[in-house]
Amino acid sequence: MNRMIDSFVRLGERLEAFGRTPETVQIVRRAAAANPWFLPQEIVRSVEAIRDEMLERGRLERWASAYPPIGRRKEVLVITAGNLPLVGFFDLLCVLVSGHACRVRPSGKDATLTEYIVGLLKAIDPAIPLTISDIQGCPDAVIATGSDNTNRYFRALFGGIPSLLRGSRQSVAVLSGRETSAELRGLEEDIFAYSGLGCRNVSLLFVPRGGLPSLRCRADNEKYRHNYLQERAVLRMRRLPFVDLDGAVMCEERSFPAALSRIHYTFYDTPAEAEEWLAAHDGELQCVVSRCVRHSRCVEFGRAQHPRLTDYADDVDTMRFLATI
Repeated sequence: MNRMIDSFVRLGERLEAFGRTPETVQIVRRAAAANPWFLPQEIVRSVEAIRDEMLERGRLERWASAYPPIGRRKEVLVITAGNLPLVGFFDLLCVLVSGHACRVRPSGKDATLTEYIVGLLKAIDPAIPLTISDIQGCPDAVIATGSDNTNRYFRALFGGIPSLLRGSRQSVAVLSGRETSAELRGLEEDIFAYSGLGCRNVSLLFVPRGGLPSLRCRADNEKYRHNYLQERAVLRMRRLPFVDLDGAVMCEERSFPAALSRIHYTFYDTPAEAEEWLAAHDGELQCVVSRCVRHSRCVEFGRAQHPRLTDYADDVDTMRFLATI
């Protein structure tokens, strides 16, 4: 465990200038060319968030010390999604720090960045039990993330081995009406970062009855804007009410939107009403941005896309899963 922590700390040191050296500028360009949803500045932001939250020695040591050593090393296949840059990094980190061997099957939408990180780790420690692989062969366990349809395929494919399989989730913000301008700018980041494609992106707002917050669309991707123009045209054609953010639309519905550039909002009368809805839909939630309600996965405004080592996806402790295989 200590050896793995040393390797990841050194990885953080090597990523300190990511996006500012000729080599890493080329990596960013290649990743953005391979996936037009990845903007160069958001690729850099993703790497910086990983460095800040997951690769600092003190944080790694405190986090890892909460788990007992494993009895025997197993081979774990990690199948990553491709909706966000390096979205599968934390699973890779968990597998290696727990003491297991990791086979990574990167999404074709994020292969450039994943292969770059794997190459850095192998250069830091050639003996690290980490390889790029396909899904052939028979691993001892699997961690996979994808859509709900992909999740059903994984359940059929890996039904006989220990599996941690994740499908689609959504995130919510509950406002008190007393948010500062800085908190509202943070909420814009929570909504629009990475073109709203992550499960931690807020897509539903609970707002106290009486008025909507003043928000600005901060999605810069042209593909996202095309979605917005299409959704706005459909709403106008159907004569449905909406708030135009000049880049996204807001509609009053107490449900998660299906369209990428569409944000839903709903009014509530008491915080207890919002908490009751959150409890009833907990299985659909990834995180809740708020400072006025209680929830096990509450985060501060502007921090939804900065998960910490203890912010496990779907509220399932990945390290405890790895200890049981």
